Amino acid sequence: MDAGTGVETVSAISDLSLADQGKRRMEWTFQQMPVLQAIRKQLIKEQPLAGIRICICLPISPATANLAMALRDGGADITLTGDSPANIDDDIAAALVRDYGILVFAMRDCSADVFNGHWEAALATRPNFLIDSKGDFASRLHLGGEPQQPLAVSTVHTSAALRSLAKQSQLPFPVLVFQDSSTMQLFDNRYGTGQSVLDTIARAANLLVNGLTVVVAGYGWCGRGIAARARGMGASVVITETDPLKAVEAAMEGNRVMSMPEAAAIGDVFITATGNKSVMTREHFEKLKQGAILANAGHSNVEIDIEMLTRMASSHRQTREFIEEYSMRDGRKLLLLGGGQVINAIACGHPVPVADILAAGQVLGMLHLVKNQANLEKRFYPMPEEIDLHVARLKLDVMGVKIDKLTLDQEAYLAGASDAQ
Repeated sequence: MDAGTGVETVSAISDLSLADQGKRRMEWTFQQMPVLQAIRKQLIKEQPLAGIRICICLPISPATANLAMALRDGGADITLTGDSPANIDDDIAAALVRDYGILVFAMRDCSADVFNGHWEAALATRPNFLIDSKGDFASRLHLGGEPQQPLAVSTVHTSAALRSLAKQSQLPFPVLVFQDSSTMQLFDNRYGTGQSVLDTIARAANLLVNGLTVVVAGYGWCGRGIAARARGMGASVVITETDPLKAVEAAMEGNRVMSMPEAAAIGDVFITATGNKSVMTREHFEKLKQGAILANAGHSNVEIDIEMLTRMASSHRQTREFIEEYSMRDGRKLLLLGGGQVINAIACGHPVPVADILAAGQVLGMLHLVKNQANLEKRFYPMPEEIDLHVARLKLDVMGVKIDKLTLDQEAYLAGASDAQ
């Protein structure tokens, strides 16, 4: 405990002896993050975050650790906590505490009470800025009536609680939203989620995807990426949607499109990616084939109605790591992966090159907030386009790719065409 501030300065982690393993994983991952490396060099040189306290609530992974390290090397005082008990690598937490002096409150698979205590301890550090995975962590400040709110928040996704506050003009701080940025949609959702979800399901269930019917609920950027990877692995892909435009797009891209009650009767693997609740529930479970596999790639474990599935089953048991078998009363057995949590979190998450781009965007987003927070209103802000473009240029540089540049004449022509419209 810091006598001057009353803030807890002792980390709460699972096992410090795991630090050697965590440090090796962090170092290997950092070698695969050249875009973040380039930004970190500038941070070390310029120290733009000196004297600033930043609290990070994200999956505690090697990539998140390197994000935290980059911000720390830019001068910030960092506190780290997990966005879910299932998304915490205890060895990474140990390495951050032992070798890098970062305050961490996180333990994998801890109880709800312990997890809530970690969030409270992290918020008690009175951060100037937050980086939040879903917005739930930031919402806790408003609900808890903390006397000192952060100056601004950067969030990957917006929770229902944050959206409700924004709709009522009651956001207590400016929020920079990452989820609609081109960097997030293209690299995280389409490429990162697309590959990591199919890879995790195939490995967890030891599946051969070729020839299976894969049903993807939702054809947003995540759904597009998942469907593309499933098709590429030889699956027959079915899309379910509520948005007619997205449904037409899915059909025009070669997918079968139908309602979930129709799809339930023919699918082998079901992947929800809508961000909504009760996407699969009783009427669907009743129609599923023997051995149907259920997985969620959405923000939280509300897309598959697990409570209803449990009530309908005569029993359920764990048959393989990350797989629960539900025995239905008519003899069918349905398989739920990862407890309905975000499926790629139970494995390695996104490929490191994707995590590199995302971490770079989050660092640049934080720098934008720090630089402009005095002029920001208490509302949602999209990620500035110049940040996306800067990250893209850095990625092209490390790939050794050169692109064309508009001539002055071309720029003048395009400006004139735009004015004419």
